[in-house]
Amino acid sequence: MQSALLEQIYTIVAQIPEGRVTTYGRIAKMTEGATARSVGSAMRHLPDGHELPWHRVISASLTLADHGGAARQHEKLRAEGVAFDEKGRVPRHLVWPEE
Repeated sequence: MQSALLEQIYTIVAQIPEGRVTTYGRIAKMTEGATARSVGSAMRHLPDGHELPWHRVISASLTLADHGGAARQHEKLRAEGVAFDEKGRVPRHLVWPEE
């Protein structure tokens, strides 16, 4: 992936407010050419020591993607006050940016 595109993705992720979430697809739409998959890849390959709020990026179904860090992601979101419904979804009103 081009470094310019990675920089766009990481700049957007850095702006997600605490207690809010966004989706891989929403981030992709805010860039110049990323796809939801490429955003997911960028999240998986974050450099060690980064301070990006990666845990605020979720799937379009408003659930956590099935990955090795899902339990940690769930913990971090709950610590920020993000609630999940009985099906593990985040309420739509917490999605950033608002439509």
